[in-house]
Amino acid sequence: MNDSRVHVRTAIEALPAYVPGARIPVGAAAYKVSSNENPYPPLPSVLAVIADAAHDINRYPDMSNSEISHKLADFLNRTASPAALHKGEISAHNIVFGTGSVAVLSHILSAVVDEGDEVVFPWRSFEAYPIVVSVAGGRSVPVPLASHGKIDLQAMRAAVTERTKAVLVCTPNNPTGPAVTHSEVMDFLAHMPRNVLVVLDEAYLEFVRMDDSLDALAALAQYPNVVVLRTFSKAYGLAGLRVGYAVARPRIASAVRAASTPFGVNLIAQHAVVASLDAVHELAERVDALVVERARLLRGLREQGWDVPDSQANFVWLELGERTASIAEQCTSRGLLVRPFAGEGIRVSVGEPEATDLFLELARGWL
Repeated sequence: MNDSRVHVRTAIEALPAYVPGARIPVGAAAYKVSSNENPYPPLPSVLAVIADAAHDINRYPDMSNSEISHKLADFLNRTASPAALHKGEISAHNIVFGTGSVAVLSHILSAVVDEGDEVVFPWRSFEAYPIVVSVAGGRSVPVPLASHGKIDLQAMRAAVTERTKAVLVCTPNNPTGPAVTHSEVMDFLAHMPRNVLVVLDEAYLEFVRMDDSLDALAALAQYPNVVVLRTFSKAYGLAGLRVGYAVARPRIASAVRAASTPFGVNLIAQHAVVASLDAVHELAERVDALVVERARLLRGLREQGWDVPDSQANFVWLELGERTASIAEQCTSRGLLVRPFAGEGIRVSVGEPEATDLFLELARGWL
């Protein structure tokens, strides 16, 4: 069955593999803190809507995502700052949905990147970045992080050339955790060429608790070359349904929509998004509880003597170098699935308090 005569693009053959977080084997007892998932099950009200929607899965979903687009636009307008709305309200024309924010990002790059164009992003950052850039035909320009896992916006700005078509800013940065400030981003945008698209990737937005936090919608209101990228996977707990979205100026949004997969967001996911936006206050309580648990995890590690980046996401980063693989194996043997990055460190999602207790117990012995 092997036939090597069919040409496969060189860029595709050279793609690095996306490494998902480890899964719990069937029948095993373990804490899964490897995928930055929300550890809480869906709200009863959301589950009820999902169960009811399942009766209609013989029908195609709304290809235009009209209901969720209008619902989300209304939510964004109600919660946005005055600076974000100073040029008018957000409408459905500004919003593009897809199967998770990574799919939306892929459509964004397909819309703006020609063969050989450069895409600048921090590294280490979200490991899908070099993959989606290559699939779009672009050339990755990774920029090293500054100290303590923070994105170096000045270095990223210096990496922009005449061939740059897009810049990706992951904030909070995955897997290290720090977020850039609003002041830093606005200064960055002020010096960015207007023909370079800047994607503000805010997958962990809801977990941010810091002074001068980024107001990405305000940045979009001021700079038409900005796209805001978000997801319902993390704070909303819909990772298994795969729903992400972008907010952009209508011309860019229309181009991204044209590059998107038809019927990409399934029917059940559409209903779950509506139900989740109706229950946003209940979901916010869960997010607040995870932020408290994150603080406990960070405090525990620092009291032990670890130098840990200031995470604003739902995970923490521990730099371990060459010990990474062996320590990850030790965690697995104790029933704790973490996400190792070979030769660099491990990312640990904030989960159940019992998972925090176990991780702190293990970490004490690694110093």
